[in-house]
Order: sequence, then structure tokens, then C-alpha cells
Amino acid sequence: MDRQALRKRAHDLDVTVWVGAGGIDAVVDELAGQLERRDLVKVRFLSAKGGGPSTDEQAEVLAERTGATLVETRGHTAVFH
Repeated sequence: MDRQALRKRAHDLDVTVWVGAGGIDAVVDELAGQLERRDLVKVRFLSAKGGGPSTDEQAEVLAERTGATLVETRGHTAVFH
């Protein structure tokens, strides 16, 4: 399935994983498990205070660590496949 079709399907998805103060390490296993059960997972990144990594940077690292494909990032939300 192409990226545009995945983005369209993800539009109405609810966020099921939140990345907070614990950072990416706290959600790697959760995201990997959800991706085994679902085709798409939407993740919300809490805004970093003090100039922490951007949502795009965090999403790329999370995709790499879970072996997922990053479909898109928008604001503080990312979609993984």
C-alpha cells in the first residue's frame, strides 16, 4: 500500500501510544506489540521543553528501534506502519 493511502486510512485513527517524559525507551515495546496486532498505529509526542528532540527526530528513532515504517508526522503526532 502506498504512503498516501496509508495517510488517508490513518486520518481517523485514535492515538494509542503516548511518548511522555520517559521518552522513547518507555514505549518501544508497546509500539512494537501494537504494530503486530494492527496495520497502523498513531503516536502522540508530548512537546519537549528546553529544546529537546523534535517530533520528527523522535519519530525517526522510534521507527528505527521498532522496525516500523514512519508514514507521516504532523504536529506532535506520528503514524507508523
